[in-house]
Amino acid sequence: MPLIAPSSYQPPARLWNGHLQTIAPSLFRKVAVSYTRERIDTPDDDFLDLDWAEGSGHGAGGAGMLPTPEAPSPKPPLAILSHGLEGDTTRPYLAGMVRHLTRNGFDCLAWHYRSCSGELNRQARFYHIGETSDLDLVINYALDKGYTSVNLVGFSAGGNVTLKYLGERGDTVHPAIRRAVVFSVPLDLITATRRLETWDSLIYNYRFSRTLKRKVFEKAKVMPDKINIDGLRKARTVREFDDLITAPLHGFRDVTDYYTRNSSLQFVSKITVPTLIVNARNDPFLSPECFPEQLARELANVWMEFPQQGGHCGFPSKTGGLAGTYWSEERAVAFLKEA
Repeated sequence: MPLIAPSSYQPPARLWNGHLQTIAPSLFRKVAVSYTRERIDTPDDDFLDLDWAEGSGHGAGGAGMLPTPEAPSPKPPLAILSHGLEGDTTRPYLAGMVRHLTRNGFDCLAWHYRSCSGELNRQARFYHIGETSDLDLVINYALDKGYTSVNLVGFSAGGNVTLKYLGERGDTVHPAIRRAVVFSVPLDLITATRRLETWDSLIYNYRFSRTLKRKVFEKAKVMPDKINIDGLRKARTVREFDDLITAPLHGFRDVTDYYTRNSSLQFVSKITVPTLIVNARNDPFLSPECFPEQLARELANVWMEFPQQGGHCGFPSKTGGLAGTYWSEERAVAFLKEA
């Protein structure tokens, strides 16, 4: 499909660069969403915490028909949302998307990666940016509940997982999965982590590595024989953390092997459901390789949109302020509702 250019996104005048568009929504936006928490078990005796939010248009798919025992009202479309690195379902970018989706008739299932719901997981592992088996478990759990129209929404690391999942399955993806939209995706992990190590993005690198290390130290107290923390205190970047912990703990040779095998850029050409990738060119997390214009023009099922502004998981609207509906939320709903 052709590259979507130019993008319609315009930021608020007072948020004039990528850092402000990233940080201000994260710090100052407040979004209230009512979730129902559910815990499910994984095949390896671990757990995933799921947060459900019900859409406003229940029964809309059967408009004009009263439900009967013979013909129950069909379920509304479902959006399954995957958060970013060290995120959770309360983060403003995800909660805002849930709020807008539910107002537009979608049920939402926002799931937590292992160790991200406020309680450490049970196994001697965590989550990683290429882990798709847990997403598959969540999708199949939703399908077992009777949903027949499922859409995937991902942010940053969750966008990478979403694209990799769809590309891995190609034309064998479940027919109930209709569309996907992802924002701020580090399509090429090696170069994106190098971008995070540049001087103007070190604050984000420090924040991620601090919370990641805290979890490992906590788990090492419980499983000292299974979690090797040698040298961890000296790790200052996400890449160093991934080399010491993520890669060996999840079966990768080293950090280069981990990033190479899990970068979603190599999977997008195999995606068979309509998918939209939105990456802002001023995103302080993304390298030039995360804006593959030529590839975008060659793909059959994937659209790419690269606004000049937006930051990382930002995209506040020009007129709605930090608290209102964001452009990314309107863009997602518009794409998911396209015929």
